[in-house]
Amino acid sequence: MKNQLIHLQSATSSLVIQPLPMPEILYWGKRLNHFDPDSSQAMQLTTNRAIPQARIDNDIAVTLCPENSRGLYSSPGIEGHRESKDWAPVFTCNEVKLNGQDVEFICQDDVAQLALIIKLKLDKISGVLEKSISVTNLSKHSYQLDKLVSTLTLPANVMELQTFHGRWSREFQPNRVNITHGAFVQENRRGRTSHEYFPGFMAGSKNFTEQTGEVWGFHLGWSGNHQIRAEVKSDGRRFMQAGELFYPGEMVLEQNQSFTTPTLYACYSQQGLNGITTSFHQFVRDHIVRFPLDPKTNQPKPRPVHLNTWEGIYFQHDPKYIMDMATQAAEIGVERFIIDDGWFKGRDHDKAALGDWFLDTTKYPDGLEPVIEHVNNRGMEFGLWVEPEMMNPDSDLFRAHPEWLLALEGYEQPTGRYQYVLNLQNDDCFDYLLTCLDDLLTQYNIGYFKWDMNRELVQPAHNHKAAVHGQTKRYYDLVDQLRDRHPNVEIESCSSGGGRIDFEVLKRTHRFWASDCNDALERQTIQKGMGYFFPPEVMGAHIGPQESHTTRRSHHINLRGVTALGGHMGVELDPVKESEEQKQGFAHYIALHKQYRELLHSGTSFRLDSYDPSRNVYGVQSENEALVTVCQLTMPDYAIAEPLRFGLLDPTKQYQVTIIDEPTASFQLMKKRPDWVNEPVVISGEWLNEVGLSLPLLDPESAMLIHLKAV
Repeated sequence: MKNQLIHLQSATSSLVIQPLPMPEILYWGKRLNHFDPDSSQAMQLTTNRAIPQARIDNDIAVTLCPENSRGLYSSPGIEGHRESKDWAPVFTCNEVKLNGQDVEFICQDDVAQLALIIKLKLDKISGVLEKSISVTNLSKHSYQLDKLVSTLTLPANVMELQTFHGRWSREFQPNRVNITHGAFVQENRRGRTSHEYFPGFMAGSKNFTEQTGEVWGFHLGWSGNHQIRAEVKSDGRRFMQAGELFYPGEMVLEQNQSFTTPTLYACYSQQGLNGITTSFHQFVRDHIVRFPLDPKTNQPKPRPVHLNTWEGIYFQHDPKYIMDMATQAAEIGVERFIIDDGWFKGRDHDKAALGDWFLDTTKYPDGLEPVIEHVNNRGMEFGLWVEPEMMNPDSDLFRAHPEWLLALEGYEQPTGRYQYVLNLQNDDCFDYLLTCLDDLLTQYNIGYFKWDMNRELVQPAHNHKAAVHGQTKRYYDLVDQLRDRHPNVEIESCSSGGGRIDFEVLKRTHRFWASDCNDALERQTIQKGMGYFFPPEVMGAHIGPQESHTTRRSHHINLRGVTALGGHMGVELDPVKESEEQKQGFAHYIALHKQYRELLHSGTSFRLDSYDPSRNVYGVQSENEALVTVCQLTMPDYAIAEPLRFGLLDPTKQYQVTIIDEPTASFQLMKKRPDWVNEPVVISGEWLNEVGLSLPLLDPESAMLIHLKAV
């Protein structure tokens, strides 16, 4: 087998790999337009590393599955053993299968009797790289796999990371980390993707920004426990790793059994974080999310504006009142009406009835059909909240089947949010849930499930063994089987807000509830962090009541409306109790969202750098149009606002610039507004890019919406 270099190429990037003795990345970055495969030997000569003193006498590569057995002394790609034997494998690549943009490296260790298949695929359009590894046990003796992760090397100019931490109601908080020595390590053991540690991060050149610098972006498509690592070795080489995190004994392979890692998604940008966003959004739209088609147009239907009843009525369900809510929801422009928690029998509070998925006929004596018919007759689709993976101790289900609990026998399982987790690996439990959900979708005209998952896993066990992996896979199976039976039903992934958000769950669902926090100021940060990886049409963003139910902070409809407008829009309140002025505000922003929905949900998202950290500027653009939001988060430092320089417009075109929405109260303290604010202006893209627009000073916690149209 020849050591011929392999070159995978996208519209913007190149990946060059040397296959022997084990595949190693020689280059990953800006597209190489003059790569000559006949020059493989010369290129390899130029990348051969020097060997320092006081080290192993031959060069040790950081491969696509690093092995400490060669003398690497770093975090290995694989760890495991057979009763303390075969713990130090050394693999050799025996075969390479190259098919267009796909490449497989077939590797084996005959002594340890293990086989590896490393798969890479580079998407030509988006530039997103997919990587996974499979290991197979070739021995008749069991192999305990403790770790198998995907590894990608990084160039020497990677100096900083942008990671994401959080908690309930405060997801996707950015964190900058210098990475010049040692390692950054993130581990999630909560049994779901988690609020605390989103499985993704960016690595880039010093001081990379939204618009500048070389950046590499990473996301692990997995909804269970994970581990992420970025390391700088003592010799200066850099690499990252991401993969599933196993509990002790969780993954044991018998003879000829295999395990395949979750897919690692990665991409490269020369245009700072904006390039990462463009790549991930394009890839999600092309390959991850699948919206049901409108039978009239055979195209995905527009993302309908939601009203969710949770913050409006909580557990207080009165069908007549709910129908009044639906009537007023339709009047303000809502297109999908969702009844949240509290509709099933005995569910009067959050301490009972989870698992008993049957209509509460005390609350709904005439059934659910009249409510659904009322909703449908007003031109809205009907949706329903469910939380299938859970049961309360105070439920008929738990009283009948305590053995369905996901727990370790001999210990008392703690409750979380007053509930237990069901063991989906128990076939009877799985079948019960599938039947309940199938019956609901068969009996009622339900177009949408808000699928919640409100607690973390503690001592998750099946047949006495750790079982996060199995639980996660069976969750996927449950959604898959339900979707097979009801392919036109859309599903939202909610997990106390943003606790289960990743590419793998998005393959099965259509929308994420980004956070239980509807405070618009908090949402500015949450939605910005989520927006690096996910396009606006899958990000649930609702206008909440004037006083936020999670922060008790009050915001004007301007900030609430503009913030929600940029995602998959909805409202989370009771329109019956709202004032006429507030309802007019909801209707105004819903109408604006619909006016620009096609642009918002198909265009290229971007963020603009600002010297003033109190300002958040973001938007979306198509070939001839852009919608830009300027949000003043806190009090600005200076009395004159920083000019708004766009940087992304076509310099050869002329643009009409119009203010679409503004916080008029902000201008009361100004003697004079910038002249262009008073009437639309037409000006070149070059001028807008380099000189920009003079802006009025905005009040803290207010926003301005600007529209640009090529003329």
